[in-house]
Amino acid sequence: MHRFLIAVIFLMGTIIGLGQELNCTITVNSDQVGQTNQQIFKTLERALNDFVNKNKWTDRVYAENERVNARMFITVTGYESDRFDANIQIQSSRPVFNTSYETSVFNYKDNAFNFQYQEFEPLVYNPNAFDSNLVAVLSYYVYVILGLDADTFSLQGGDDYFRKAQNIVTQAQGSNFSGWAQESGERTRFELVDNLLSNTFREYRIAMYNYHRKGLDILADNNSTGKQVIAGSLRLFETLIKRRPNAFLIQTFFDAKAEEIQNIFSDGPKVDIIKLKESLNKVAPFYSSTWNQITY
Repeated sequence: MHRFLIAVIFLMGTIIGLGQELNCTITVNSDQVGQTNQQIFKTLERALNDFVNKNKWTDRVYAENERVNARMFITVTGYESDRFDANIQIQSSRPVFNTSYETSVFNYKDNAFNFQYQEFEPLVYNPNAFDSNLVAVLSYYVYVILGLDADTFSLQGGDDYFRKAQNIVTQAQGSNFSGWAQESGERTRFELVDNLLSNTFREYRIAMYNYHRKGLDILADNNSTGKQVIAGSLRLFETLIKRRPNAFLIQTFFDAKAEEIQNIFSDGPKVDIIKLKESLNKVAPFYSSTWNQITY
């Protein structure tokens, strides 16, 4: 009997430990299409939530408290028969050690999102083939989210996830759907994952790790050191902009972090604010109004 109880407890622990990777809320907004029958959009929303949260995306075992928090907002701008025009906003976050604070890791809007969907059709991710643009786009961003989250815990920890996202890009490029190909002047899914895996943009990956693991995660215990590490992480982008002045990844970083950076450096132990602002205005001038609000 004793051995039986041990076996049951072990089995239950194994089942609990095999939880999926994401805790993601997906919202489908159809206000712009003026459709009186909302059932198709509600069905789509439920199907997407199930697809992302119940699918097993990796071989890694995730405990419940390790699941990555994310949100996706799909705004439908056109709908006819089984064809949808839309955009998708993707957000993800992760907890900061020894605090109740969640830091934004990724905040990105993809406007090139069109797909076909019939109510109640099964959504199945096939890593070896492109079957559905809806499935491909959602799967792609799942792997980008997982990769970026991993990058915040270990240096270049997201490589395997980014390669899976890159594989989806490769398969999707033969389709007629937009957003997958390399296009001059356009920021596409191809460019995002290509940059993430390119050594040309290595400072971004280093900054992601240093900022989160060596900076944010120690703020609660050592605010002064944490701030210094974060400031040093931000200065890494100065090297990157010399090589690639309009780097896509710099925009994505500060879209997620601008308000947080302002708050970090407007409170607590002082750092050289003048030097910090100079650096921030070099690497992210599009947020100059935010940097001007940094005070102590």
